[in-house]
Formats: sequence, structure tokens, C-alpha cells
Amino acid sequence: MLEQVNAYLIEMLGPLGPLFAVGFLGVLMILVTLPSLLTKRADPMDKLKQQAKRGGANRRAGDAPELRTAKGTDKLDKYANFLEPQDQEELAGMKLKLLQAGYKQKSAVRTFHFLQFALGLLFLTCGVLYTLIFGGDEMSTRDMILAVVIPGGAGYYLPKYWIERRRQERVTEIESGFPDALDLMLVCVEAGQSLDQAIIRVSEEIRAGYPALADEFEIVAHEMKAGKDKITVLKDMSERAGVPDVSSFVTVLIQSASFGTSIAEALRVYAGEMRDKRVMRAEEKANVLPTKLTLGTMMFTVPPLLIILIGPSIYDIYVNLNGGGG
Repeated sequence: MLEQVNAYLIEMLGPLGPLFAVGFLGVLMILVTLPSLLTKRADPMDKLKQQAKRGGANRRAGDAPELRTAKGTDKLDKYANFLEPQDQEELAGMKLKLLQAGYKQKSAVRTFHFLQFALGLLFLTCGVLYTLIFGGDEMSTRDMILAVVIPGGAGYYLPKYWIERRRQERVTEIESGFPDALDLMLVCVEAGQSLDQAIIRVSEEIRAGYPALADEFEIVAHEMKAGKDKITVLKDMSERAGVPDVSSFVTVLIQSASFGTSIAEALRVYAGEMRDKRVMRAEEKANVLPTKLTLGTMMFTVPPLLIILIGPSIYDIYVNLNGGGG
């Protein structure tokens, strides 16, 4: 049945007839489904549940503003469901992930979703053009669909991959530079500087080697100068960094301030622990290295060794066999 339909489409529309048919069906399904989605009336029970949920969230958050306010563009706002976070929790999670990747602009979430949409359409168009230009009669219907869909999916998920990669690189940089930053902070505090002054000095000194960590300390210094609560500032720093070592450091400072103990003594103990942890992390990588080198050693060392040891014997056997056969 499918082969008959495929042959009929090729006879009527040419070699690219199946692709045209699939594209036409996709556009037709979108045109049929989109009006029903846009004109769909909300269930009254769903409205009551959303209002109750929103009211409880606003009471807990001190009457926080809604994610999207009505501006007289209800018809255009319906399209935002496909391109924007749908609630405050999703928006906050996306903001935190972008902050941990180093993107602190107000429009970072909007730019991220726009890039997902734009790159998806761009790669999808490239797949269609590739199919039209290089497809020909040799490409089957399945290959045509894959050539169109796979680039579109790759373009859509490319921003997610980039953000996750930037986030991992930034976390690694902060983990590497944090012990050195603690040692510098300990020196500054023991020299008589306050914690605020020590944070500013550390951010200036480590910027050349660890710019991500320097940015975090600089943000902390600016927020403290602006009069923000110190505990809140430190907790925000631990969330932005996304590193367990920074979270533990913030906990140590908060406990030191709560119990009235010396900050210098707490920094000295914690800096020593961070140095030991860095040594343990380096030893762990060194212990894993032989396992990773095993495959390379087998591929590039064993075959040449076998050729050197067994090659002459195989050659002699080959010569003797040919000579005996002659």
C-alpha cells in the first residue's frame, strides 16, 4: 500500500513528490490544529485551581507579580505559550541556570528561548534545502524526513547544550580558584581588613586567573555596599555559583556570624580543608589516568610490538610455503 502511494506521488509530483506530500500534510495539520488551540475555552475548574494556586503563591511570596500581565494583546499573548516559561517556578529555574552559566542580563531568558526557536527554524530550513538540492531520486522518503527533522531538532537543542557546557566550565573554574581565593581572604582578614574589604581585594587579585570567581566576589561586594543583608548576599552567591564548596563556605560564615566566633579562625580551618580537598581531587584524576590510557596503550603499542615479534616468522612461513609449492 505504501509503495503504491509512493509510486503514485512520484508519478504525479516528480522525484520529490513524497517530500512535498509530507510537508503539505504537516502544514495542513498545523492549520487545522492552531485555530482550535487559540480559540479553546478554558475549563472553569482549571481557572479556579489556577487562581487558588496563584493566590497561595502570592501570599507566600509577599504578593509577587504575575509572570505575564494583560496589556490588551490577548491574541498575540496566546503564542507566548510556545516560546516562554509558563510559571514563576520555571522562569526562576531558567534564570538560575543562565546565571550559573554566566549570563546575567535581564533579557537572558527571552534571548535563550528566541535562539531555540530561531535556530530550530534555521536548521530545519537548511535540511529542507539540502533535501531539495541534493535529494534526487536516490534518497528515500525516510531519508528525506530524517534529513529535515534531525537538523531542526539539533538547532533547537543547541542552545541547551551550549548553556550546559558553559555552566560546567564555570563551575570547574570556580572549584579550581576557590582555595586560592580563601587563602588570599585569610591573609587580608589577618592583616586587619574587614570581610567586605577582603572580598573586594580578593576579587581584584584573582581576576587574571579566575574571572568567573572574581565576578561573583565583586557582585557580593557591590550588594553589601548597597546595604543588602550580608546573609542574604552570601546565600545568593552560593546559588549563583552552583558549587558545593561555595555553599559550605557560606554556611561557615553564617555560623561564625551567628555564634560570634572569629572569622579569621573559621577561614583558616576551612581554607586548609579546601587545600586538602584540591589535593584529593588531583589524586583522584591521577588515579583515573592509567585506566584512560589503557585503551590508547593497547591500540598504539601492542600492534607494533606484535608486528616486530611475529612479523619475521610470518614472512618466513610465507616464503617457505611459496617455495615448497614451486
